[in-house]
Amino acid sequence: MVPDQGPNSPRPLRPTVALAAFSGLNLLNYLDRQVLPAVLPPLQRELRLTDTQAGWLAPAFMLGYFLTAPLFGYLGDRIQRRGLICAGVAVWSLGTVLSGWATGLGALLCFRILVGFGESSYGTLSPAWIADLYPAVRRAGMLAIFYVAIPVGSALGQILGGRAAEHAGWRSAFFWAGAPGLALALGVLALREPARGAGDAAGRAEETAPPPRATAGGTGSYRSLLRHRNYLWVVAGYVAQTFALGGFALWSASFLVRVHGLTLRQADDFFGVALVVTGLVATLAGGAVATAWDRRTAAGSAWLLGLSAALAVPAAAGAFWFRDLRAAEGAMAAAMFLIFLSTGPVNAQILDCVPVPLRARAMAASIFAIHLLGDFWSPQLVGRLSDRFGDLRLALLWTMPGALALCAACWLWLAVRSTGARSAAAAAHSVPR
Repeated sequence: MVPDQGPNSPRPLRPTVALAAFSGLNLLNYLDRQVLPAVLPPLQRELRLTDTQAGWLAPAFMLGYFLTAPLFGYLGDRIQRRGLICAGVAVWSLGTVLSGWATGLGALLCFRILVGFGESSYGTLSPAWIADLYPAVRRAGMLAIFYVAIPVGSALGQILGGRAAEHAGWRSAFFWAGAPGLALALGVLALREPARGAGDAAGRAEETAPPPRATAGGTGSYRSLLRHRNYLWVVAGYVAQTFALGGFALWSASFLVRVHGLTLRQADDFFGVALVVTGLVATLAGGAVATAWDRRTAAGSAWLLGLSAALAVPAAAGAFWFRDLRAAEGAMAAAMFLIFLSTGPVNAQILDCVPVPLRARAMAASIFAIHLLGDFWSPQLVGRLSDRFGDLRLALLWTMPGALALCAACWLWLAVRSTGARSAAAAAHSVPR
């Protein structure tokens, strides 16, 4: 039985309080995640890692992240989410701190797996909690606020990690990044959960009498997601986008250091500022535009996804093709802006394409898919190609633009399907009875 959902249960805190708390924790989530790329060059030198070996550090995190996501999705639709989220914050923060004590590749891989395990609980359950707080028409905008933490947290991780590495060594960056999460984990227990589907009237009906197949236990509950075709197209595009971002996220600072001759601090500062400016503006703008577009047509968010991904393809190609530093930086910033436009809408689509009782599992399954098929492979693939070609630029140029093109194809088809479904529904309602 799911707690905090009876008629006499205490009312949850105001939605804005919970949204602010989760957004703050999500900022720490991405700060911890981005510290590794920020200190990768000195870390590689001290631990004597090749690009191929260093390329396994991001997949190690993903092993802990996506392998446990289905478990947390299953539990999140059945038991209290507060304890699971609290434990997740504590575990990922501990893993970050321990990463600073790693003395070799094996230990560092184990600690990155631990970070992924903790983030899996939080990343799976907190968006579903937020979805229960707001109606569908406002969901993309609210999730955009939550996911603003991606660029801001990533930028802080990039900038603070580079500063810490410069002044006190790369190990200190992990200590400073992990400590706040250990202190704030217990704050999650002060929140009270909303009822499942409280944000939409249809959700309340489903909560009262959930369809048997939608709430089936075990693997059957995940197999039922395959019946929702739009959900599958959303996730397929997300897989391709995540593949592109995985390689770039790990190797971005190294690319500017090796190819354009920047110092590590200059490279970290550029990506930190670019992430804050493009990510903050684009994430909020994407949520606002999707909300306004969805008020006019049910396919608005889908069209935003498809068009932003299509425009990101030439921008990403230029980022690695241009020899001029300023042109390359401008193209990178444009690609980041276009990619961040999709942050709120894509997660809203994942939650809106399935019934309310399946939301946590839909989020968990998407996390599993995008990382197993996406950024689990791409960082290591870029490292292998870099070692083979002797050129990190070519390795990135061979991977990122093509993956974004596949993402655009999936999401544009989703938009066409969504538009067709709306037109068919409108025609059916217009037939005289």
